[in-house]
Amino acid sequence: MSKFKIGVLGSGRGSNFEAIAQAIANGGLSADLRIVISDVETSRILELARKRGIRAEFVDPGGFRTKMAPLSEARVVALLQEAKVELVVLAGYMRVVKEPLLEAFPGRILNIHPSLLPKFPGLEAWRQALEARESVTGCTVHYVDSIVDGGKIIARKEVPILPDDTAQSLHERIQAAEHHLYPEVLSFFCNRP
Repeated sequence: MSKFKIGVLGSGRGSNFEAIAQAIANGGLSADLRIVISDVETSRILELARKRGIRAEFVDPGGFRTKMAPLSEARVVALLQEAKVELVVLAGYMRVVKEPLLEAFPGRILNIHPSLLPKFPGLEAWRQALEARESVTGCTVHYVDSIVDGGKIIARKEVPILPDDTAQSLHERIQAAEHHLYPEVLSFFCNRP
């Protein structure tokens, strides 16, 4: 049986990528990581991919802060298609996904967000939860569509907010939950007929 082909898009440290790669290495996830693409040339995610022998590509985002320039996003699509990716996994990808990617992989792009969506979409969701004096937050895996953090929810994992939590301590605990939830969700995709 052939393994499910995954492409990862990330912008930063690559901790969710590392959790996914480790789940594959441990045999808990039957997938083939085909390519990692980043919009940040010096991102740690590219370094981690190279250390694992996975194709790692930087794509210059162009002149925008929150999205890719159209030609850049077309390059991302071309790289994913060239790698014969079946599922696109956003792992700390700090760009809004637009039509070229959404059209090329309809219903096949996943993201993980550090809140219990639909609460607290957008940046620094853990800080938003603290400021709102919530007692619980967590993380959500969802499909990516044209609405930022608005796609259909696949799975969520709760993380309690402790009385002495800081933004950093809460974020760290949410990330630990993400590192369990994302591989679990991906194993569902990879193991279905």
